[in-house]
Amino acid sequence: MAEQRRRIDPVNCSMGRALAAVGERWSLLIVREALDGVGRFGEFRTRLGIASNLLSTRLDGLVAAGVLRRVPYQEPGDRQRFEYHLTEKGRDLRPTVIALLEWGDKYLADEEGPSVVVRHGGGEEHGCDEPVTLVLECAGGHTHLSPDSVYRSPGPGARFLPS
Repeated sequence: MAEQRRRIDPVNCSMGRALAAVGERWSLLIVREALDGVGRFGEFRTRLGIASNLLSTRLDGLVAAGVLRRVPYQEPGDRQRFEYHLTEKGRDLRPTVIALLEWGDKYLADEEGPSVVVRHGGGEEHGCDEPVTLVLECAGGHTHLSPDSVYRSPGPGARFLPS
């Protein structure tokens, strides 16, 4: 119990590292679009309404973070360009994007309701087409935990501040 009272060094924080990689507004919106199948620079620019220089900087950052990878392509008669494909690390951001969407829908949506609904697959073969929600679950199999019933505890990589 004394170990839990010691303050964990906030510099050694996976959440801080994650926010450094994808925490900027445009970065997560780019990831959202990539999760929906967008891959080309012009598509990102058009769908997001983002300035080209800012888009270029954010794409470079997501590539450097290992969230996206550049894949060359060339249309006949054009110079070589790049598409951006999600890596496993990027695809694993889907629950984070859904969680932010759920929070936004709950607290910030228009009076008419949310603008999109995340659904399970499409059709009998791939899913039931019902809305998806994220659920907090522990390793013991307890599901639908309330946010107030969970807490942070030191992990194996915890570093503590001097007492």
